[in-house]
Amino acid sequence: MPLHFQIILAVVIALVLSLASTPVVKWFAHKVGAIDVPKDSRRVHKNPIPRLGGLAIFIGFILSVLFMAEIDMQVRGVLIGSVVIVVLGVIDDIYTLKAYIKFFVQIIAALIAVFHSVVIEIFSNPFAVGGGYGSEFVFLGVLAIPITVIWIVGITNSVNLIDGLDGLAVGVSTISAVVMLIIALMVSYPNVAIIMAALAGACIGFLPYNFNPAKIFMGDTGALLLGYLLATVSIIGLFKFYAVVSIAAPLLILALPLIDTSFAFIRRLVKGQNPMAPDRGHFHHRLIDMGLTQKQAVTVLYVVSGLLGIVAVVITTSAQMRVLILVIAVLIAAAVIFFIFRKNRNGK
Repeated sequence: MPLHFQIILAVVIALVLSLASTPVVKWFAHKVGAIDVPKDSRRVHKNPIPRLGGLAIFIGFILSVLFMAEIDMQVRGVLIGSVVIVVLGVIDDIYTLKAYIKFFVQIIAALIAVFHSVVIEIFSNPFAVGGGYGSEFVFLGVLAIPITVIWIVGITNSVNLIDGLDGLAVGVSTISAVVMLIIALMVSYPNVAIIMAALAGACIGFLPYNFNPAKIFMGDTGALLLGYLLATVSIIGLFKFYAVVSIAAPLLILALPLIDTSFAFIRRLVKGQNPMAPDRGHFHHRLIDMGLTQKQAVTVLYVVSGLLGIVAVVITTSAQMRVLILVIAVLIAAAVIFFIFRKNRNGK
């Protein structure tokens, strides 16, 4: 079967299954009491809305991958770890677990992937200019496993933290998946392309129910799942091609949730707060406070994520322009951050 047909089929299977299962998941969420009740200023919705929508995304994704992808050792590790993450998310969406429990289970899921050879061992140096072999590549050695776990857990939580507006996290994840799909095709890794096609399709199938005004939230079940899948598949699909794709590519693809999370941690530490404690200072909150509607704020962040994804693709195609494009991307990110954090017309 031609690769392009496999990719289309993976998208269609995941999309249809996700779209069809979302109403069932919504009914189930009501039955088990997995309802998000707006009880603080962080939440922008006014009425109780069911969670657990991530189950529909998972159903579409996992069945599409099992049908269409090659299940080698690395993919098997990613899928087993994703099951652990989904179980964690479902329990959390129903009962609300302590942060340290979720963190511990996320580490376990990351180690499951690591023990199936999903490890960042080497990547190209985006700042290397000619030079010898050692200057072009970075070897992690004994740091490979801890850095991989930090990467997986970090991205997993980053996607969860930006899940604050209708359609935001699932849309940004869709953009990231599509960008990874394109890069995987460019560097001839068809299996990763198929997996990312399945993830994009599952997200797109869920989006009609999650756009503002949302009928269902994906909850921690979906946000943690998307973060985990993007983190682990980026390792087997981007970092592994260290001769072609530099570390800048996965960083750019996932820049929006990474920057938002980094700012959140710094902001809370400066204020003497628990870095894991929730607040109302994320990018999307700032945009809302500046007078944008939910749809406008989500659109702005979609555009930012898409632009950074385009830069990641260009970096993959033109090695000579890596440093220049990376500088341009940083300037774009800085401009957006300035825009988000500047005082609005009311001086807030």
